[in-house]
Amino acid sequence: MNDTEFPLDAGLCYLNHAAVSPWPQRTVRAVAAFAQENGFMGSRHYPHWLAVEQELRAQLRTLVNARGDDEIALLKSTSEALSVVAWGLDWHAGDEVVITNEEFPSNRIVWESLRGLGIRVIEADIGDRDRAEDAIIGAMSARTRLVSVSAVQYSSGLALDLPTLGTACRARDIAFCVDAIQSIGARPFDVQACHADFVMADGHKWMLGPEGLALFYCRRDWLPRLTLRQYGWHMVASMGDFEARDWAPADSARRFECGSPNMLGIHALRASLSLLLETGISTVLDNISRNVGYLIDNLKDNGAVILSETQPERRAGIVTFTRPGIDSLALYQHLQHQGVVCALRGGGVRLSPHFYTPEAALDRALGLALDFN
Repeated sequence: MNDTEFPLDAGLCYLNHAAVSPWPQRTVRAVAAFAQENGFMGSRHYPHWLAVEQELRAQLRTLVNARGDDEIALLKSTSEALSVVAWGLDWHAGDEVVITNEEFPSNRIVWESLRGLGIRVIEADIGDRDRAEDAIIGAMSARTRLVSVSAVQYSSGLALDLPTLGTACRARDIAFCVDAIQSIGARPFDVQACHADFVMADGHKWMLGPEGLALFYCRRDWLPRLTLRQYGWHMVASMGDFEARDWAPADSARRFECGSPNMLGIHALRASLSLLLETGISTVLDNISRNVGYLIDNLKDNGAVILSETQPERRAGIVTFTRPGIDSLALYQHLQHQGVVCALRGGGVRLSPHFYTPEAALDRALGLALDFN
């Protein structure tokens, strides 16, 4: 399957799925077929495109264990979905939002944008990883309205115990928001088990899809409670009735989709998710864990310092490391020049293999990283 779905250039070791993933070949074919259809027939078969869109919603519902397709919206990005929540809640001056001190800018800037409304952003220090959840829960107060965390931190790779956090939020009547971009597609994700109210994730990382299309899960109870800030023909209950003068927002999460859907992205992500679902997310996690463990063991055995999480239950697909006495920027540039696609994050070099990554690619990357002086 690796060679048929991911016939990557022989000169590449692709270890950057925590940034942007390559597409499987079925996705390449789906995009090519969609382009061909557009080029020769335009939108003649638009009803079929809508059926593909519904298939994608069903896939995403399955992937996160939502109660129904009505809780799934298709937005442009994780940042847009976070903004829908941030600017949809009914805030009062003095309200607090709890995040962590390791968040990707998307899950920090959006909450800081509320400071003009008198909202305080509290950053829980999760440097002590064994007590990360305690630190987040300890940062909650009587003024906390929402907790927003990344399921997996983008630089340290720390996977938080979401059910513990969600239970604490539910007990305190605090909304729980999860940026799952570094989790969905790499680990099983269950919105019911973690008591999430809102979950968002772009498709271009572990879901192996394109940029420009993201999942937004909104728990059914919250659908009518978020104030809408964007409007258009697509978000109304009577979508398609262009002559209607009276309108109301859709009862489903489609109310957050103001305009025309990204049909090209929809066809692509539907194809990519079919591979993950056929493989099985448990198998995906097992393979990623094996690859991550292999990298960690070999790096440690050769004197590298692992900056990311090493406990199997606390990690996903991220390995961030340094080599004593070696400049991480120089090492990163060397690896990139030699075809090891990786990233510079969190003070070290970040490697992020997926389930299909062959051991030969890991060995080549390790050799290049450990031989560099």
